Amino acid sequence: MAGAEDAGERADRFLAARFDGVSRSRIKGLIEGGAVTVDGATLSDPSLRVKAGQTFAIVVPEPEPAEPEAQDIRLAVVYEDEEVIVVDKPAGMVVHPAPGNPDRTLVNALLAHCGASLRGIGGVRRPGIVHRIDKDTSGLLVAAKSEPALTGLQRQFADHSARRSYLAVVWGVPNPLAGEIEGDIGRHPVDRQRMAIVARGGRPALTRYRTIRRVGSRASLLECRLATGRTHQIRVHLAARGHPLVGDPVYGRTRGARNAGADAAARAALAGFSRQALHAATLGFSHPITGKWLEFESPLPEDMGTLLARLELI
Repeated sequence: MAGAEDAGERADRFLAARFDGVSRSRIKGLIEGGAVTVDGATLSDPSLRVKAGQTFAIVVPEPEPAEPEAQDIRLAVVYEDEEVIVVDKPAGMVVHPAPGNPDRTLVNALLAHCGASLRGIGGVRRPGIVHRIDKDTSGLLVAAKSEPALTGLQRQFADHSARRSYLAVVWGVPNPLAGEIEGDIGRHPVDRQRMAIVARGGRPALTRYRTIRRVGSRASLLECRLATGRTHQIRVHLAARGHPLVGDPVYGRTRGARNAGADAAARAALAGFSRQALHAATLGFSHPITGKWLEFESPLPEDMGTLLARLELI
């Protein structure tokens, strides 16, 4: 329980001082992972200012294995050789183990699929994750199977010579129909679980988009190309323009989205569609060892095709 002398202290700093052997960074991770409560309610903000009399509780999970477990999970492999593997990730699959998603991830699946062909990243037999796409975004992703391949791919993603495009279904019709959205992206100043366009402390982000077609009277199908690769970049940029992704549970709360999806027809169109309408449709890069240009395309998944057909009717 916090005393009068603790009032005003950050929660993560207060807890780190009270729990011997648990670092402040570990406390912060436990808070963000939902393992800490204050007066019985889950604490989500490590910077919360403590009040006298508050009672905190921490559930410290058992230490996780040093290496993710190989798990036999079906993968849609688009391309594979001794150096790289390209997969078509389904919506609902997390890329890398993390608090809340310790297994059944793409990394677990790659460990089982690639087996001994993984030649080691940093001295550990594991896949080299070059870029990530959100759990509920579907589409193409490349991983390295060796240290030289990882280095070569990382260089291309850093200098933006690798090419990526996404298909997005958004509420409304952008004006202009094609253009660029710029705005530094960082943690939301209040809701630390979200990203936002911020005035300070963010990283530069640029999204290029074009409208492929209108979809019914409420929505549009866009192609988006990333000039940078920030967390939730497309979702944040389009929401900031007033055209959030259809179905986005985090960034789709704008007035325009609420109005567009307010009537029974719109609700019926969204029935059964429980994710943001975003698909990583194309991926191109130079092979990190041979230098040969490789380019791949993934068709629109069935759930987004069904969504478009329903939206056409309203």
